[in-house]
Amino acid sequence: MTITYRVGNGLYINMTNRCTNDCEFCVRQYSDSYGDSVSLWLDNEPTREKVFEEISKHDLTEYEEIVFCGFGEPTVRLDDLLWLSKQIKNNCTLPIRVNTNGHANLIAGYDTTPMFSESIDRISISLNASSANEYNQLCKPVYGNDAYQGVLEFAKRVRAYVPETVLSIVSGTTDVEQCRLIAEKMNLPLRVR
Repeated sequence: MTITYRVGNGLYINMTNRCTNDCEFCVRQYSDSYGDSVSLWLDNEPTREKVFEEISKHDLTEYEEIVFCGFGEPTVRLDDLLWLSKQIKNNCTLPIRVNTNGHANLIAGYDTTPMFSESIDRISISLNASSANEYNQLCKPVYGNDAYQGVLEFAKRVRAYVPETVLSIVSGTTDVEQCRLIAEKMNLPLRVR
């Protein structure tokens, strides 16, 4: 069970395996690990104190950023994510990024975006598709037809609070140019991963 792991120059945090999507292309569909992790499948969700203990075992000067991203949607545990981000900020100056499917507002049932302003420096939102229909087919969201619009709305709102907000897609799964147009209309960069 891996809680923290390295990918490139980032320290990644894996707090949950729960996700509101079941994406066809998700790495967890074909592998148990990523980066230098052993297995990202958690036996149980670690407490936020346990997660912070695991982060504290690392020499943070070896990293360029800290990233909330694992085998689940980190905003499922938004309160813990924000608590951890504040603890990290009290101990180092590394930028903190959240990789998310953009469902935070749908999960919480209210606009969570102002909560990201205090301690999140970067957010990467998985657009994943060029239309709601395609999103439903590729991502199989629990929120059905509300999911894609929820992602777009979250992106529009959170960019007011997080300095670096980007949309992302997986290469080969959707129309890159259509997604680029969507990103341009929202005045957001698009990252193809």
